[in-house]
Amino acid sequence: MPKRFRLTRRFPVAMTEDGYRKLRSFAAEAGLDEGEALSFLFENFASVTDEEKLAQKLRLFNSELEARKR
Repeated sequence: MPKRFRLTRRFPVAMTEDGYRKLRSFAAEAGLDEGEALSFLFENFASVTDEEKLAQKLRLFNSELEARKR
């Protein structure tokens, strides 16, 4: 029997415009709303990411973060 899909947590999220556009695009392609798409991505995080590429992208994002905040 499939698990019931309940949204049990709500939290304020700050996203970049690029990130939000990609989330909306992914959600639309998958036939989900943004909250459902985020739930899917985080519930399946290990299987939808490449660990090596993730570490590299995270280092790059962190190195540019302060400049992007200005």
